[in-house]
Amino acid sequence: MALVIVGVAILSLVALVVWAKVHPFLAFVIVSAAAACALGMPPGDIANAVRKGIGDILGTLTIVIVTGAMLGKLVVESGAAQRIATTLVRAFGQHRMAWAMAITGLIVGIPLFYGVGFVLLVPIIFAVIGQYRLPALVVAMPALAAMSVAHGLLPPHPAPTALVATFHANLGLTLIYGLIVAVPAIIVAGPLFGRTLAGINARPLPGLAAEPKSEDELPGTFISIATALLPAMLLLLTTIGEFVAPASASPTGSTAGVLKFLSDPDAVLIFSLLFATVSLGLLRGRSLPSVMHTFTGAINDVASILLVIAGSGAFKEVLIKSGVNAQIAQALQGLSIDPLLLAWIVTAAIRVCVGSATVAGLTAAGILAPVVTGGRVDANLMVLAIGAGSLFCSHVNDSAFWMFKEYFNVSIADTLKSWTVMESIVSVIGLLGVLVLARII
Repeated sequence: MALVIVGVAILSLVALVVWAKVHPFLAFVIVSAAAACALGMPPGDIANAVRKGIGDILGTLTIVIVTGAMLGKLVVESGAAQRIATTLVRAFGQHRMAWAMAITGLIVGIPLFYGVGFVLLVPIIFAVIGQYRLPALVVAMPALAAMSVAHGLLPPHPAPTALVATFHANLGLTLIYGLIVAVPAIIVAGPLFGRTLAGINARPLPGLAAEPKSEDELPGTFISIATALLPAMLLLLTTIGEFVAPASASPTGSTAGVLKFLSDPDAVLIFSLLFATVSLGLLRGRSLPSVMHTFTGAINDVASILLVIAGSGAFKEVLIKSGVNAQIAQALQGLSIDPLLLAWIVTAAIRVCVGSATVAGLTAAGILAPVVTGGRVDANLMVLAIGAGSLFCSHVNDSAFWMFKEYFNVSIADTLKSWTVMESIVSVIGLLGVLVLARII
């Protein structure tokens, strides 16, 4: 019965947004409250669940999205994104831009959390689209697929790292196996699938695009790339620092504490924004008020996106509090199938209902831990199987679904045809890669 209620809630959400033209934030709040009632939550707990869901997701993403949008807008307005796009085209050729963006997405996606990488790469993607008149999703999808794979499968992202600890897997081996699985998943879901999306009329938000500048107006290649990728480089360096730091050092010690602070995405983006203010603003003759005006425009650009994401957090919290994810997992746990396939099915089912890849992965880990401790399956591959399942079928209850839709300004139907299919391809190819590896190692 709970699954039926969740299905009706999702259909109602789509109906409110698509046919009734209700703002997605209001639609999420209305559907979340109604679903909570139908699922039997105490009436006195419903408002708190909605508020907690909104607060949790905004608390996690607001600084990342706002500062990322500010950095991205400055990168665009200064001409740095255009310079990067020009350099990429010259290096790879216009006809191989999809492959260039896939490589860029993977490099940036390994150290960066998905939301950070998304808002940093989108202006570069838009610059390529605008300057060279390339189909938007043909260029964008390879980069987004690569970042999605990194988010679901590769440490140091939260879910894979937590799964490694839960299953007592080997972090290095998991990363190596994950990269082996990642490559075919990115190729199929990125450049190959992206070719089929040329007919979708994606219209990137005007505030995140810019008119092409003349060559002499553009900043240098080095400073453009260094500023745009500074967050990625800082996180990569701090991640390496955490690995090479003395193992005996206390987590609360000065060195470990500094590394933990410097590796926090919020701190990294704020520092990167300060650097960009100087490198692409003040040093290029702009006044501080002028740069702040750019940042204000960036806030206006992402305000609606933040509201939509906040609404999705309320819906996700209601589903978690109602125990739907646990019901699904328990129903599937008794199936007599390959443990890796079972892990993928359990995680994918939770992902479809809850929306969050991280929540789906960590919930599945608690259910499947006895399988790993019993020695029935390689712990490293179990991490990857769950990671692949956590990416399956992103739809209207996933904040990333709405980020993609709003940033690229496409309809819900086209988002399902492009984003949701891409995520499902990544998930299925990832599972197949894990199953093949299981037969080899």
